[in-house]
Amino acid sequence: MTKFLLAVHVLAAIVAIGPVTVAASMFPPAARRALAAPDDPRATETVRLLHRICRVYAGIGIAVPVFGFFTASAMGVMGDTWLIVSIALTVLAALVLVVLVLPGQEPLVEGEGTREATVRLAMFTGVFNLLWATVTVLMIIRPGSTTGA
Repeated sequence: MTKFLLAVHVLAAIVAIGPVTVAASMFPPAARRALAAPDDPRATETVRLLHRICRVYAGIGIAVPVFGFFTASAMGVMGDTWLIVSIALTVLAALVLVVLVLPGQEPLVEGEGTREATVRLAMFTGVFNLLWATVTVLMIIRPGSTTGA
């Protein structure tokens, strides 16, 4: 059962978090293009699509920590430091996404905002991506791993 839970956890991370990180990273430059050419429907639609991807996959991403908790419980590592740090970083990443990234995208989706707003959004997105990269590394090289790697 542990291997099944781990597989679902990893697949959920790939399928849900991957698209959010990519779409959120693509959003600021796309928003700059849309701001520079407000009459270009293609640029505007790209911004809307990237925002929709971020919102939808952020919701689907809830499955990642849910299956992570089940997996950690089955593996008996709930009290391990690397897991506690990973949980804290995951919560922080989720907060950055929900409080800074998604709301920062909304005015730009509406055609409002400035180039400075896209720069700030790019910074928040970078922080979000860095947090997820750190969690991923902790999950792979977790201290005390029994894989021998």
